[in-house]
Amino acid sequence: MTDDKDVLRDVWFGRIPTCFTLYQDEITEREAEPYYLLLPRVSYLTLVTDKVKKHFQKVMRQEDISEIWFEYEGTPLKWHYPIGLLFDLLASSSALPWNIIVHFKSFPEKDLLHCPSKDAIEAHFMSCVKEADALKHKSQVINEMQKKDHKQLWMGLQNDRFDQFWAINRKLMEYPAEENGFRYIPFRIYQTTTERPFIQKLFRPMAADGQLHTLGDLLKEVCPSAIAPEDGEKKNQVMIHGIEPMLETPLQWLSEHLSYPDNFLHISIIPQPTD
Repeated sequence: MTDDKDVLRDVWFGRIPTCFTLYQDEITEREAEPYYLLLPRVSYLTLVTDKVKKHFQKVMRQEDISEIWFEYEGTPLKWHYPIGLLFDLLASSSALPWNIIVHFKSFPEKDLLHCPSKDAIEAHFMSCVKEADALKHKSQVINEMQKKDHKQLWMGLQNDRFDQFWAINRKLMEYPAEENGFRYIPFRIYQTTTERPFIQKLFRPMAADGQLHTLGDLLKEVCPSAIAPEDGEKKNQVMIHGIEPMLETPLQWLSEHLSYPDNFLHISIIPQPTD
């Protein structure tokens, strides 16, 4: 992979200032102060909110506490989506800090998966990494790794250790010199305007004529409504990690540098904010 280490670092250390507030109908023994936290974009809500949980449980009785869940402006937040994706999709045009409501009751079974433990997060994360490698290398790289390498990937993410994580993840981002890229690009495209959770299809990083496919090529093929017609006004923003990459950017480069730790490009299509 081309060595743009600063890009990898910037992506890894992206943070979202967040204010957690307890839902007004939760029963407390005294007033619950809000809790402020810088959330890592590349992580998962249930992985980085132990302090939030402890903070609010201090003012609650044990019998009033069941599984914690989070909500933003009426939308339950899916813990199995990376934090940066949730923010880009639902809150990128709102002012900071991001205001998240914390619940300990009335778990929304229809909208959210249960997260009984950190093991559930690890299992979800590793299944995404394996799926991505099946697309990129027919699973050859992940299958050649030892169990301890898989563990190191997970521990690097869990403990926010950039070097520990990338020492292993680097191997998942390589490809044979004669191939000019991955077999297929692991990506998911999300829109708030549809019921469908996301779009995911097989898409190669290179065209039959040897030209590198770009982000624009991908969108034209799988989500044409995201792109403004040449003479029309721009109706959508295409976001990855809180930025709008140029549509001319090669997909292979994006996959190597702007994928989340699960090795997928999580792309949000959101309506262009009106000032």
